[in-house]
Amino acid sequence: MPIAVGSQAPDFTLKSKSPVDVEVKLSANFGQKNTVLLFFPLAFTGVCTAEMCSLSAGLDEYASLGASVIAVSVDSPFAQAAWAKQEKISITLASDLNKVVTKQYDVVFPMLAGVGDTSARAAFVIDKSGVVQYSEQTATPKDLPNFAAIKEVLAKLK
Repeated sequence: MPIAVGSQAPDFTLKSKSPVDVEVKLSANFGQKNTVLLFFPLAFTGVCTAEMCSLSAGLDEYASLGASVIAVSVDSPFAQAAWAKQEKISITLASDLNKVVTKQYDVVFPMLAGVGDTSARAAFVIDKSGVVQYSEQTATPKDLPNFAAIKEVLAKLK
């Protein structure tokens, strides 16, 4: 089960090369804006590509709701950057290669397609104080999070 609503969100610092070469620190948003934190299984896969491309196209809507979006996978930052460039993904992608953050949020998907453990598909809304206001792990990696519910939570936090 993913961490629960009302929990303090575990802080993290992860490497990103997409859209730029930076370290992504969750708590950098604390006191400033809400965060939509997404976990996805793997770059270069059909459902993940569709999800991230759709979110990239609608990124302004999240900004207008006072939120930034961070998407985390167990891919290397280099693979994420190549995928983002190929697919024109503009969301900040953060690499959890060692699965530390995936485990902290309790969203490990064991043995995806026989390849190994990945992040499950999951979504969290974390408020400016660092408290989880929305928590969802989808039933399967093929299912997308409830983005309408995520936007409703963000609208209430604005």
